[in-house]
Amino acid sequence: MTRVYIGAGSNIEPRRHLASALGHLSEAFGSLVISPVYRSAAAGFIGDPFLNLVIGIDSELSITELKDVLRSIERANGYDGLGPKFSSRTLDLDLLLYGDFQGSVAGIRVPRNDVLNCSYVLWPLADIAPAERHPVTGESYETLREAFTGNRELERIPFIWRGRDLSA
Repeated sequence: MTRVYIGAGSNIEPRRHLASALGHLSEAFGSLVISPVYRSAAAGFIGDPFLNLVIGIDSELSITELKDVLRSIERANGYDGLGPKFSSRTLDLDLLLYGDFQGSVAGIRVPRNDVLNCSYVLWPLADIAPAERHPVTGESYETLREAFTGNRELERIPFIWRGRDLSA
């Protein structure tokens, strides 16, 4: 069993699509570790703000099998992955971390660079795994968050999923 972290983001009906993603992931993997939800400005283009969170799961699937599951959930939420890299999305699911694995598998780079470069990924990850260590830097996610020098313009927002307040 491998601990996996997945980044989720949406700026088209984000509450609906993030709740849908959580439901699909819960059905596929059981218990989820869910971060608070953060609102951030669209990066790289002009668009509505994104809602972002990080989900931890335990899985026996390979990286490529996980990627297939994530793409299937995105498609079920109306995102085909064919648009420009920087554009609005109903749902974007990214494999951030796969245990301590470092490298590329079938074009999938793990750990994902967004963990170190994007506050909307690092903040929620540090919320749910503050003492865990980045497989490349060896630093804890809380330490990485404290030292982060990029854009910190995030807002933790209320978000209820299945009666659970994720903003707590």
